Amino acid sequence: MVTPRVVLRELRRSDAPALCEVARSPEVARHSWPPPQTVEAFERFIEWAWAERAAGKYTCFGVVPRDSITAAGIFELRPLQPGFFRAELGFFIARPLWGTGVFHDAARLVCDFAFKAVGVHRIEVRASVDNVRSNAALAKIGAQKEGLLRAAFVHDGRYEDQYLWSLVNGVDRIPALQPRPRGD
Repeated sequence: MVTPRVVLRELRRSDAPALCEVARSPEVARHSWPPPQTVEAFERFIEWAWAERAAGKYTCFGVVPRDSITAAGIFELRPLQPGFFRAELGFFIARPLWGTGVFHDAARLVCDFAFKAVGVHRIEVRASVDNVRSNAALAKIGAQKEGLLRAAFVHDGRYEDQYLWSLVNGVDRIPALQPRPRGD
């Protein structure tokens, strides 16, 4: 899946070093579950993702900027009900790509894939209340904030609140891809 800014593709073992570095960076790790701690563990995660996709239980895409060959983030879909009727979307992207439109493009591609190819009816996303950038990005793509999940996430031994966001097929529309002005 391709836009002028990003390619979403199946993960490769060769993505493990870069993804391990991004996932373990403080600005990304602060708002996500603990990632695989080594490159070898990330390679095992990638192999697990392939097996789960083949079994129809999970899908995970590498986020590759168009000027690169290496994944700089992931978007994943996990079923919350049988047959992917309702799915949870997870993601992380390297900090240098924040504010570039890569998130918007990747989110649109993966949601279109979920709704059209997989048959997902409802996508749910959780974001830490303190994760201002993710919450703003979700609002910008048209996700609806549905509520506050109290003490739904643990970070550094502390319970943190999360917002629950959703996109519903046929109801919510992710805005069309827009070219970014030059120099931005």
